[in-house]
Amino acid sequence: MTVCAIEAAAEDRAEDDVVGSSGFTISADGAYAARLAGDGEALFPERWTLDGPEPYAVPLPLGQPEERDAEVLPFVDGRVLIRRRVAGRHAFSLLYPTGPQTGELSLGGIESAELTMLPPSPDGVSAYALTPGHASTGVWLVAGGSFGPEHVAEVPGRCSGGVWLDGTGRMLSLDQQLDGGPVKAVAVDLERGGEVSPLLQITEDSDDRLLLADLDSGLLLVRSNAPGHDRLGWGVLGSLLPVRFPDCLRLADCAVTPFAVQPGQVLMPENCAVALRIDGAAGSWLGVWRPSGRRLHQLPAPEGWLAGAGLWSREGVLRLPYATSAAPCGVALVDGPEDVCAPNVITQPSQVACKPVPLQQAPLTGRTSPG
Repeated sequence: MTVCAIEAAAEDRAEDDVVGSSGFTISADGAYAARLAGDGEALFPERWTLDGPEPYAVPLPLGQPEERDAEVLPFVDGRVLIRRRVAGRHAFSLLYPTGPQTGELSLGGIESAELTMLPPSPDGVSAYALTPGHASTGVWLVAGGSFGPEHVAEVPGRCSGGVWLDGTGRMLSLDQQLDGGPVKAVAVDLERGGEVSPLLQITEDSDDRLLLADLDSGLLLVRSNAPGHDRLGWGVLGSLLPVRFPDCLRLADCAVTPFAVQPGQVLMPENCAVALRIDGAAGSWLGVWRPSGRRLHQLPAPEGWLAGAGLWSREGVLRLPYATSAAPCGVALVDGPEDVCAPNVITQPSQVACKPVPLQQAPLTGRTSPG
């Protein structure tokens, strides 16, 4: 699954902040999650089941402990993908419980100096990764194909981020940088060999990154330095209105990172509740906000919160996973905010009167060649 709005005092943390930075990843349908659990060097994959009456965890240990830089990603069928670095090679396997043991199916590997896993694909059974280089970035289907990892696209420039733009795993947003220029969010069509089209450009010279996209409402959360320094803003997919940068999301000496958007608000992006991780000198805590309100609600995080992880129900209840010695697998419930809607919030001008490029104006043909 880049991702935060950062004030000047915390700018050096911008490139390191990612959604789900706790290493806790939730499947596309919200039914499962996975993380590396354990103490010290005795680490093992652990799968959480979230769609039952109570959450529970299933350990998936193998013959030896995992390295701390291993990554895990759950599928909707309960299997867990693990990426391991082995002598400069990135190896992938599928893990699953088999009675008291853990089954493992090797999928092969990729030789690359760098590799970044993308958020779970919306189809629930595929996983993708980026191999960024100086001149271009490879997009790999690392699970869900026919013959192990498959190279599916080569996108010009150095790309990062990764936000899915549809429900099938075809359209992907990446943050693209060409020849040392500004970073711009672009749409990549994986069914057309990686054809690229513009997605977000607030000003010609600004760095404009897409952080999250909600497919039901069209709500977009972006990070841009168009206002003069990095700010968190919001817009609507396909809208002609400019991106807005609410003052309430600007916190001195803190990093504000959105990690979950309330689904089910069809055609009502301003009503979506957004969950944000706030990092400051005092630690990490929770922020909850709606575009229709003018207030960021700051709340204490539950003890043991796997910071940056969580998901909304359609009814507006935020579910935050946590793990403590007394409760190694728990989910805390937080109700969405009750805001008084700001008048004319949808038509207020932003601080930067420039428009994003709507996705609907980027047709599936006539795009930049991937090569």
